[in-house]
Amino acid sequence: MALRIEAVPVGPFQANAYLLIDDVTQRAAVVDPGAEGDELAARLAEQGVALESIWITHGHLDHVGGIAGVRRVFPGAPIWLHGADRPLYDNVVMQGRKYGIPIEAPPVPDHGWNEGDVVSLGEHAFRIVHLPGHAPGHVALVGDHDVFIGDVVFAGSVGRTDLPLCDPAAMQRSLARVTEWPAHLALHPGHGPSTTVAVEVQTNPFLAGLARPRGATA
Repeated sequence: MALRIEAVPVGPFQANAYLLIDDVTQRAAVVDPGAEGDELAARLAEQGVALESIWITHGHLDHVGGIAGVRRVFPGAPIWLHGADRPLYDNVVMQGRKYGIPIEAPPVPDHGWNEGDVVSLGEHAFRIVHLPGHAPGHVALVGDHDVFIGDVVFAGSVGRTDLPLCDPAAMQRSLARVTEWPAHLALHPGHGPSTTVAVEVQTNPFLAGLARPRGATA
């Protein structure tokens, strides 16, 4: 059965939090609960599903600000974050102050992502691909049909590289990797509508000229 994906824009930055629900097992995962964590958890609880994991693509405030609220409702759900983003994650309250946004400090992550890790929700598996540039520990969760790409690629654009700990050169390498993924993959970004690898390779001006010959690996 197909994985049910609910995109929920949250917070002042309208970042996409994703609720992933496996109807067979009645288990769920949440990707990037950036704000309104109590409300996100309530949506899951109303559907009678158990939250299995909290998967974080990167440590910016608009992607982690709702974790504490989610954990209040689902205290046993482990948090996954790449270790290179701990400086951002651990200072998220300060990030919020910079923008005048109150942030409740999230719990310490339970697990650290590594390139090539595989995590699952029911029969749906996702491979972890480290894509630094927008943030040093930015990852994508790459499944057979769907990718949770965070702030690497948006529909028609890409993530910023002018924030603290950004790396423009690393971002270019990460974008080049994305262009070599299977064309059919749906990209679910941190902001805005979903898109596909095919559409972005063909139309996104920031990806122009980055594709390598087919056969390269992600």
